[in-house]
Order: sequence, then structure tokens, then C-alpha cells
Amino acid sequence: MLPRSVMSSAGTDSLRTRAESGNMRKKPENCIIVIFGAGSDLASRKLFPALFELAARGHLPEHYLIMGTGRAGISTEEFRREVAGKLAKFAPVGPDKTDALEAFIGRLRYVKADFLEPGDYDNLREQLADASSIGACGSNLLFYLAIPPGLASQVVRNLDGAGLGGRQVRCGEWRKIVVEKPYGTNLGTARELNRIIGGVFSEEQVFRIDHYLGKETVQNILVFRFSNGIFEPIWNRHFIVNVSITIAEDFGIRDRGAFYEETGLLRDIFQNHALQLLAAVAMEPPVDFAADSVRDEKAKLLRSIRLFDASEALRSVVTGQYEGYHSEKNVDPGSPVETFAAVKLFVDNWRWKGVPFFIRAGKNLSETMTEITVTFGCPPQNFFGPADSCSYIANQVIFRIQPEETIAVRFGAKRPGEELITDPVFMKFDYSTSFSEKGLTPYHRLLLDAMAGDQMNFIRQDSVEYSWAIVDSIRKSLEGRLPEPYAVHSNGPESLQDLYR
Repeated sequence: MLPRSVMSSAGTDSLRTRAESGNMRKKPENCIIVIFGAGSDLASRKLFPALFELAARGHLPEHYLIMGTGRAGISTEEFRREVAGKLAKFAPVGPDKTDALEAFIGRLRYVKADFLEPGDYDNLREQLADASSIGACGSNLLFYLAIPPGLASQVVRNLDGAGLGGRQVRCGEWRKIVVEKPYGTNLGTARELNRIIGGVFSEEQVFRIDHYLGKETVQNILVFRFSNGIFEPIWNRHFIVNVSITIAEDFGIRDRGAFYEETGLLRDIFQNHALQLLAAVAMEPPVDFAADSVRDEKAKLLRSIRLFDASEALRSVVTGQYEGYHSEKNVDPGSPVETFAAVKLFVDNWRWKGVPFFIRAGKNLSETMTEITVTFGCPPQNFFGPADSCSYIANQVIFRIQPEETIAVRFGAKRPGEELITDPVFMKFDYSTSFSEKGLTPYHRLLLDAMAGDQMNFIRQDSVEYSWAIVDSIRKSLEGRLPEPYAVHSNGPESLQDLYR
């Protein structure tokens, strides 16, 4: 049962992390997953398909329930039909999974709730208590906020007011909350949101999700760096001349005009995806592979990134807006919002001092891809061509995050024939051809991690604030400077090339 007032405890679960228990992941404990915004696009496209696949594979606990909440006044049966329709659209089920689908749909419940109405949370608490006793799920609760970020603070306050906060659990039970990005809109709002959530849930109960951290290739960056002796000794300023991170999409903002007008590319992509990729590729080795040890090093790295002033931004930041943006739905005809940004960053620590990190991200570019390229310096003397030809065959390590999932090493090799001519060649590792086992998608993995209490692939409070400090300094230094127009399906603004000189 879930009484309104119970004794306080941190509510952390007893499961050991994967680092402590080896490669075998324990099945999560019995629980109820509460999805705020069960009718949202995120829930339809990502959460319900991921949860169903986890259930079909036997990864969910023996006793679990999924309780959707929203403003719609529908019954549980209507909700089940809606979710079945969403699964048919976004996760088609083969004949071999018909029984699994029927069992999954039977685990769904629905409670009408206005997220801003405190009284509705009392009803939610009572419905959870009834569902817990009927379904033998216990009182472990995972709250997933699939809602507009601006509602998060009020939902957390209302949970606390109804006795559903993270600090209001019995010994041996747990409560956790998953919060979607963007986590605030600047450093000030992020700190305020951290303060509100921190008053209701302990940091160990908060899971700030960035689905990029669940991608297979992103997770493999740390394994690549710290388990291979041929790379770690040269992963520093003495051998690496630059690092480039690209997050490109060949489509525009689609139906997200209102969101983009408030956010822009820098706050949408840089503050989370881009800086988290940079942290993974540049962080120091952790003392062990426990979640907090890894997140300690990521936070230190983000704190080491040099902030911007107006003169630095003039040399090191290019922003752009694709032609036709003003005609998109819900976009101001005179909008100065950027849909492209390229930034040259410097990490002021012992390992990376003086090495430029280039981040380029944008909409309506020539292709959709996410890639990290680590470029190494030239040998002291070039015997195989003109002195300036080294860049043509530069040694590189290339992490392709999407659409393919590959890691490639680029080096020079002799072209066949009598002449001594060097060409660049690649050694490539491809997940799709190297492994027969199909990995989990990011949301599969991160949902399981949250239920198990493994925070390795979630963003900690201090990292959020360090990231916002960087983005805020860029945006402040750009005040009064309009983004450059660029052609659709190009590589970005023309002045982009000046950034790399």
C-alpha cells in the first residue's frame, strides 16, 4: 500500500551496479512505471515500443504495471486500445509475439490527471495503491516525465504534496524519476529545477535522460579508449591535433516550430548531445567503472572547457539559419533563431591544453549523421610525397554514431604500382557485421538502467550546470549577431571554413 505519510529514507534500491556485479544485469525488482504524458509523441514512438520489446524479451520484472496519465478522460480499456494501435504503427508485432503483446496490454492502466492540479495526485496515489495490491507489484515506483520540460517542476511539487515524493518511502522500497531534456533553458532555470527536484528526490533517485548516452557506439567510446593499450598512451595533446564532432540532420524542424522558436540549435543540441559526446571522448580515466566515478570525470571535463566572451565568439563561433526557416509553421517571419552552429572549444586541462575541439550541428544539412573524428599529428618528416601532403593521409580514429554504427582507423598505405604513392585507407569495425546479436536501442537500455538504479548513462546535476554555463556564455557573446543564411542540404554557412583555419 502507499499511505500518504510514511517514514523518510533515501529510497535507494539494493541492486548492485553492473560494474560491481560483472556483465550480467539483474532483472529489475517488481515495480509500477508511471508515464506522465502517456499520449505524447515520445511515449507513442519510443517508450511504449521499448517497454513492449523489453517485456517480450523477458527483461521486465515478473510483476509490473505501466500506468499512463494524461488530461484525456478515457478509460483503461480505451487506453489499452490506443497503445495497441501505437505499437502496430511504431513497433509492428510478428505472429511470434502475439501472446506477448496480449500480456503486455493487460499490464496497462490509465488515470486521468491534470498535471497542474494538486488534487488529481491524491487520486493517482490511491490508484497506485490499488494497482500495487492487485498486481503484486509492490510499492516501487518509476515516474517518467514525457511532458513539456516547463511542467516538470510543478509535477514534482504535486508528487511531493500527495506523498509520492522520493523522500517519502518505506525502508526497502524505491522511487525514481526520469526527466527528459532540455533540463532548463539556461543556467539559472537549470539550477532552480535542480533545487526543486532535489527537495523531493535525492540525486540517486533522479535520472536525467539523454538518449545519445544509450547508443551502442557512444557506450563503446570508453571501452575503446580504456581497454586498448595502443590508443590510451597517445590520447592527448602530444599526439592529437584536433577533435571534430558533427551532429547533422538532412531535414528541417518539421512540426517543432514553436519549440525551436523558444530553444534554438544551441540549447537543443549543444547543451546535451554534443557536450556529452565531447565529455566521453576527452574525459580522464575514472578510478573504477562505477557510475559516480565515470560521472565525476565527465563533470571535471565539462568544468575545464573555456567559456566565451564576445571577442572569442567572433573567432570561434559560427551560427546559421537555413533558407526557408521563416516560412515554417509557428515560426516568426523575422526570427533570429539559429538552426546551425559550429563552435571551436578548448579544454584547459593538462591532457588537452591547446587542442581545438570543433562541434558542428545543424538542420537541413547535406546528410544525416553523427560522427566524432580524432585527428593525429603528422610524423616529424614525410618521405612519401610533398611536405604538405600529410593532411591528405592524416591518421584518424572515426566513431560513427549514426546512421551506421562503426569505428574506423584511417592511415596511409602504398598505392599498388611502381611509383611510391601513398593513399588513405581504413580499417573498420561495424556492429551490424561483427555481432550477430542485436543490441538494445537507447530507450530499451536506459529504461532498464533506470529501473535497476544504474546511473552510468544519465547526466548528473553538476554536469547539467557546467554544460549550461558553456552554452550561456556562447549565447551571451552572440547577442546582437544574426545567424548567417545557408542553403538547404548544404554543409552550412560559407564562413564555416574560416573556423577551421
